[in-house]
Amino acid sequence: MDKTYEPHAIEQCRYETWESQGRFAPQGSGAPYCIMLPPPNVTGTLHMGHAFQHTIMDALIRYHRMNGDRTLWQPGTDHAGIATQMVVERQLNAEGKSRHDLGREAFLARVWEWKAYSGGTIGRQMRRLGTSPDWSRERFTMDEGLSAAVQEVFVKLYEDGLIYRGQRLVNWDPVLHTAVSDLEVVSEEESGSMWLIRYPLTDGEDALVVATTRPETLLGDTAVAVNPQDERYRHLIGRSVRLPLCDRLIPVVGDDYCDPAFGTGVVKITPAHDFNDYAVGQRHGLTLINVFTPDAKLNDNAPEAYRGLDRFEARKRIVADLEALGLLVEVKPHRLMVPRGDRTGAVIEPFLTDQWYVDLTRREQADGRPGGWTAIVEPALAAVADGRIRFVPENWSRTYNEWLNNIQDWCISRQLWWGHRIPAWYDEAGNIYVGRSEAEVRSRHGLAPTLALRQDEDVLDTWFSSALWPFSTLGWPQQTEALKTFYPTSVLVTGFDIIFFWVARMVMAGMYFMEGQVPFREVYITGLVRDGEGQKMSKSKGNVLDPIDIIDGISLDELVAKRTAGLMQPQMAAKIEKRTRKEFPEGIHAHGTDALRFTFAALATNGRDINFDMGRVEGYRNFCNKLWNAARYVLMNTEGQDCGLNGKCGYSLADRWIQSRLQATIREVRDGIDNYRFDMAAKAIYEFIWNEYCDWYLELAKPVLTGDGQDIGSHEIMKRGTRRTLVGVLESVLRLLHPLMPYITEEIWQRIAPLAGTHSETLSLASFPAVDDRLTDAGAEAEIAWVQTFLVGVRRIRAELNLAPGRSLQVLARGGNALDHERLDRNMLFLKTLGRLDSITTVIEAPESATTLVGSMEILIPLAGLIDKDAELTRLAREIDKINKDIERIEAKLANPAFADKAPAEIVGREREKLELQRSALNKLMETQSRMASL
Repeated sequence: MDKTYEPHAIEQCRYETWESQGRFAPQGSGAPYCIMLPPPNVTGTLHMGHAFQHTIMDALIRYHRMNGDRTLWQPGTDHAGIATQMVVERQLNAEGKSRHDLGREAFLARVWEWKAYSGGTIGRQMRRLGTSPDWSRERFTMDEGLSAAVQEVFVKLYEDGLIYRGQRLVNWDPVLHTAVSDLEVVSEEESGSMWLIRYPLTDGEDALVVATTRPETLLGDTAVAVNPQDERYRHLIGRSVRLPLCDRLIPVVGDDYCDPAFGTGVVKITPAHDFNDYAVGQRHGLTLINVFTPDAKLNDNAPEAYRGLDRFEARKRIVADLEALGLLVEVKPHRLMVPRGDRTGAVIEPFLTDQWYVDLTRREQADGRPGGWTAIVEPALAAVADGRIRFVPENWSRTYNEWLNNIQDWCISRQLWWGHRIPAWYDEAGNIYVGRSEAEVRSRHGLAPTLALRQDEDVLDTWFSSALWPFSTLGWPQQTEALKTFYPTSVLVTGFDIIFFWVARMVMAGMYFMEGQVPFREVYITGLVRDGEGQKMSKSKGNVLDPIDIIDGISLDELVAKRTAGLMQPQMAAKIEKRTRKEFPEGIHAHGTDALRFTFAALATNGRDINFDMGRVEGYRNFCNKLWNAARYVLMNTEGQDCGLNGKCGYSLADRWIQSRLQATIREVRDGIDNYRFDMAAKAIYEFIWNEYCDWYLELAKPVLTGDGQDIGSHEIMKRGTRRTLVGVLESVLRLLHPLMPYITEEIWQRIAPLAGTHSETLSLASFPAVDDRLTDAGAEAEIAWVQTFLVGVRRIRAELNLAPGRSLQVLARGGNALDHERLDRNMLFLKTLGRLDSITTVIEAPESATTLVGSMEILIPLAGLIDKDAELTRLAREIDKINKDIERIEAKLANPAFADKAPAEIVGREREKLELQRSALNKLMETQSRMASL
């Protein structure tokens, strides 16, 4: 093995070997185990959330593969309708063209070219992360097979009366000219205004003052509403007001939707431009008047003076005209939630259009067939209620249930060109024909060849095809062997933010089309990856990290350029550059894949957001070094030596102890992974490797390997047993760690496995360690704990007395019971060697000494000639004085309101942590000073 661990030298070649040899294909004889990769956008790149979830999924897959399960991790990508179309349209715009200049077929050809060019990026990045899906089965939501599944589902739902076309309000992006889902709408609080407008009563007596944040929609008002319990206005219900600027009479209606405490207690009702108003309009039978064009300009339903104006320009004109007429009462500053398209940043408009919907609300159709609630939603609720689907953590089932219990019909059409085109055709009379192809439509309905048909221009919502992912990727509607074997799948790993949009829809679709079978048995909900201060990662904050940069490293200038690319505001770019240079003055060093993966695992507490700390990655990079160096030490002491594969072995107390501790660690790691507590699994194996194997066992093995054997039985037999334990435990540890750190474990295992008598070609298919209770040895563990207490006590005294670690000491033992003396005698070699002790002598009386306790026995180190008491007290006084000054400085800082009240909470918190650490250090120094003074 190379002297230094260099991850870049081993990672790519190891991955190429795994993939080229087909190691990721299903190949076990055990129970089927399947995970569906949530399909990332085909034009996307791997972000920290992906890297976190992919680490979790890969750990599960490798774990079950090593357990002998027939394991499939199904990969693939999503066509990402809006995102992909926007990318290609921007390219065309840069050429001075639009998609309409090309026409639909030529534009789609251009998109497919772009997909072929950029679509493999995230796959390459996943390989870089060491993930092990079966790439030979990779799917794309618009490949031929999945497209056929989408058509089949649409046609079947339509024939079952569960898909319909209707006119309703949708989220409309006026830049993209399409309906968008709630997931594609980002609502954030912004500064705005509230306008108070007089609506005159028709009898001329008075006027109602209406409060609104959108005066431009006034032109589409069809009522004003008051709360029927509001005594101020209850007597006006049923009367009419004159709509300003339109000379139209509209009724006053009573509805509980109105909040008497909001504004004036009177609200305008615009059913065609507000979702809440739409519901009020349905309850009161109000007319729907749409006053906007698809690009959010005023249409011909508006008075002539405003037609053709952009909605915000119209707002200014309308407010000015109201003021001129004496109808504007007041304008107040107001904070409000503004919905914007996540792709364009444009303000989303509730817009009345004809769209395709999946019925999810009717209990029964007019012809007596089950409606969408009964046929689709109720089974999905029941699957979680009766435990066929389990959420981890369980509390997310409440989020799932709440959304399904309040579900609305699903708008599935999008006004795009890239996507699955809706399989519906229209004749000139407007009749709708749904089928898998135009030929099927003509044949089924007996349409004449001369009858002109036009296919619907719209495409299906991307989530429609994604909802079929668990069974369409396995070959449905064909009854393939893969479908029979791996459906239902085992676990879905995803974020809480798409429980509504994807998880619930997969359950509904899967149970409807797979004869009531759930699509997955468990749903593991991960937290979000935030920065070290708990802030959400976003480009505008300049705190985004690229997992590949952490793996391979990136210079400071490259990182700054990456974080500020595309920012239009120079001030923001300057702010982000300043933050980046402060946070990463030397850029980001290469840490390798394994350190990053282990960091994610160690932070993966159940369902909680994780604050990503680069310091943890650095620490786990050091963990890799520790493991690498331990392996080199083991190889130096075992290669070319008799490791006891064919001969008799004797096992020392240390050998029996480490084997026993290994069994406990195997149990903890298995429990952690089985229960999705990757943090606990990572903690258990980290502590075993670093503390027990490297820091203790390798040291405890040295007296056996290098001593004359007088105190440990037959020398050669014991050496053989220790070598066998060295390689055997390390080989087991590498198998235990492999799901979390695949690269370094495979690299070391290839050298260790033959010495341990293992002959598998690859660690990735070796068996995962199982607990062997025969190797659990409580006695050995108790005795080594006694030895450790002895040695730690001696080391503590060395540290407190500032004695050099290599200085030999004479130790006295006083008191203790029979067991203490037996342990002392049995372990004399370990204690003297590891403690660097000249002698250990049992005494009744002792001179002035530093003391520690092990069991009921006192361990004493005579002080005569060891230290200069006065010099040591002087040194301690200097350290105490320095810490006192630091404490005073921090206390003064925290007591200053200019800092404590105005600095960010995380900075104040860090100062408080520093103060506690300094106080703790001061207490320890003062205890040492007191003991020293009393000597």
